[in-house]
Amino acid sequence: MGEHRVRVTQDGGSRWRRRAGEYETLAEAVAAAEPGDTLTLRPGTFRENLVLDKPLSLVASGPLGSVRIEPAGGPALTVLAAATVQGLVLEGQDTSSAAVLVDGPAAAAEIGGCRIRTVAAVGIEVRGGARPTVRGCTVENPGGLGVRVRDAAAAAFEECEVGPCGQAGVAVLEGATVRLERSRVHHSAGAGLLLTGEGTTAEAVECEIYEVNGTGVQAEARAAGRLTDCEVHRVTGNGLTLDSAAVLALDGTRIHDVPENGADLRGRSVLTLERSTIRSFGRNGLSVWDAGTRAEASSCEIHDSTGDYPAVWVSDGARVSFTDCRLHDVPDALFVLDRESHAEAVDCSLSQIRSSAVSVSGGATVRLDRCRIQDAGTGLWFRDQGSGGTLDGCDIADVSTGVIIARGADPLLRSCTVRGSADAAVYVSAGGVGAFEDCRVSHGKGYGFHVIDGCRTVLTRCRAEQNARGGFEFSEPGPVLEACSSDDLRPLTAGAGTGAVRPSVIEHAVGAGGILGGGAPPGGGAHPGGGLPRSASAPLVDSAASAPAFSAAAPGGGHRDADEALADLDALIGLDTVKQEVRTLIDLISVGRRRQQAGLKAPSLRRHLVFTGSPGTGKTTVARLYGEILAALGVLQRGHLVEVARVDLVGEHIGSTALRTSEAFDRARGGVLFIDEAYALAPADGARDFGREAIDTLVKLMEDHRDEVVVIVAGYTAEMERFLDSNPGVASRFSRTVTFPDYSAEELLQITRTQCAEHEYRLAEETAEALLLHFAALDRGPSFGNGRTARQVFETMVERHAVRVAQLADPSTEELQLLLPTDLPG
Repeated sequence: MGEHRVRVTQDGGSRWRRRAGEYETLAEAVAAAEPGDTLTLRPGTFRENLVLDKPLSLVASGPLGSVRIEPAGGPALTVLAAATVQGLVLEGQDTSSAAVLVDGPAAAAEIGGCRIRTVAAVGIEVRGGARPTVRGCTVENPGGLGVRVRDAAAAAFEECEVGPCGQAGVAVLEGATVRLERSRVHHSAGAGLLLTGEGTTAEAVECEIYEVNGTGVQAEARAAGRLTDCEVHRVTGNGLTLDSAAVLALDGTRIHDVPENGADLRGRSVLTLERSTIRSFGRNGLSVWDAGTRAEASSCEIHDSTGDYPAVWVSDGARVSFTDCRLHDVPDALFVLDRESHAEAVDCSLSQIRSSAVSVSGGATVRLDRCRIQDAGTGLWFRDQGSGGTLDGCDIADVSTGVIIARGADPLLRSCTVRGSADAAVYVSAGGVGAFEDCRVSHGKGYGFHVIDGCRTVLTRCRAEQNARGGFEFSEPGPVLEACSSDDLRPLTAGAGTGAVRPSVIEHAVGAGGILGGGAPPGGGAHPGGGLPRSASAPLVDSAASAPAFSAAAPGGGHRDADEALADLDALIGLDTVKQEVRTLIDLISVGRRRQQAGLKAPSLRRHLVFTGSPGTGKTTVARLYGEILAALGVLQRGHLVEVARVDLVGEHIGSTALRTSEAFDRARGGVLFIDEAYALAPADGARDFGREAIDTLVKLMEDHRDEVVVIVAGYTAEMERFLDSNPGVASRFSRTVTFPDYSAEELLQITRTQCAEHEYRLAEETAEALLLHFAALDRGPSFGNGRTARQVFETMVERHAVRVAQLADPSTEELQLLLPTDLPG
């Protein structure tokens, strides 16, 4: 028939008129048409299933919406050949089938300018090796999938809109291929774009995926995809989710406004990003899990976290690499956890980090080359055994602490600088190691290199300049120096400590004052002038002179007199051994101050205490009085008490714990930080419990601000022993344990008498005798409350007294006060 055209028309009486070239039904017209013919549909609604099994062209004679195909069941349109369909509204009502079905290898169809509006299982389904191109179409299917391409089919969608959908917007599976260009997928109740199955591939160019109730893009089961100049935003799940060896590449793509992870990778999946951004995410920007899983980013930006989680999380053996990337305005930038996990960064910038820029733990490693870290809480924190890596040519500036190394961690830093730290530029404690070569620390408000606990840190050709508290501070033998120097060298005082010197190497030195402490070399010979000799090849360095044991603040400032606070301590019932311990501490402090005033050395005291004992034995009260006494003596500025427990210190992830602990410590500045049930920070089975981070943070803060806060930890005796063993630096910070014994029955009776006097009640003699028997008979197991129990007994007696006296018509004053044996708890 060649150019012959076939028309289908419908009259107002719903009767079909037959004339040459016109047919009553779509099926008749298709049957009569020959390949290459065009079927023109007049305006109206056709309630039949249209099947195109030959290469025909089907067009509407009127504008979009004038011709509708709406069968009662089955697909509205089935395309089995290289047909062309233009300008139709296709509506399906069958929840078990597709509204539009393109099927078979011959179906190289073109569908353009159509609207698929349906409540079917699928809006458009492409299968069986079909190869359609869909242009300028919209798909709405609140009851199911928007588009499904499967079974080795290959489909192209250009300038299309998919949504709303009751399930995924676009699903590609079973080895199919899809290309999306300048299209939008939105308001789906599943993933915006779903890729699954080996051999499945998808490419999206200049597309937008948004308002998705789920993940923006989900790839799994070895599927592969690429997004170029796309945007994924305003979803309720992750921006991207990759699992089970899926591969996805992003180029110039923007992911933002996601409440969960910007991208979540697991199960050996691979994500590559170029010129892309991830911002405004609620959890991690990148979350990378499992051995074999990796993410590679180049010229990318991750910023503006809306939650309290690290921007990049790498764990369980996963790997990430960044080149020329920026991470900024986030709580933490890069967290690498667990053995075999690894992160690399080259020419990257990490700035405006509220807590830690880089945290390495659990045996993980990092490699950072020519990276810049600025405006962060902690620059780099290597947390535990096996954690380490290499840093070359990195610059760390305007941080609280530049580098922290603890608990067996052992990184190598070469040609790195730390500038303008608020505390120590480098801090090593609790068994940390670390090696520093050709590093420079300067213009900090604390020490340059601060190494405690005898850590075997190796410093080679390092220099410290203009650090307020000193260039090098070593509290014990352990660190090894070679050819290091500092601009704060001072005359050393013989006899203040011990040291060992050999050419080109200075191997610690001890002393209350700092590195070398002014000690004499082995053999007792002091260098002329009272110091140690300088080596021409290794300039000798020293920190500031010995710091005073106590703050120079003067007594007064609105504090109670020390004698008054001590009188309150003495007035406490029982606790004789506790009072003696506290008085011994106060005596040591007082005499130490007098020795200082006389120009003598004061004893080096650690004022931090461990209180052990059962609940209700007065630990909080004694801690409060201890703070007041220290303030009255001028040891503490304010003497106030800040009481916290695990819930106040431990957050939901590593970074937030350090932040919470620091905030609690800051509130206690000038006073006492009292941590009740401190053993809860180190549970027996808590290998990855975040409480251990609170302990690590606390140990560092206690060392950095040793004269500003007194820390008291309290809890049951056995549990507190576990707490003291939880970190190598903990036991050394708490040198004195004060044990609070349980109250005897006589002391509980005395507490009750005190309560009676305070509230204007009186115990009858026989009531006191009954009370003594009552207290003696109480079960003193773990739930025994000591003084709290006495108060509870008193409150119960008051209640029972009220019930009894209320029955009297006109009770006397004595009856209103007198507590009888019948008022005791039953």
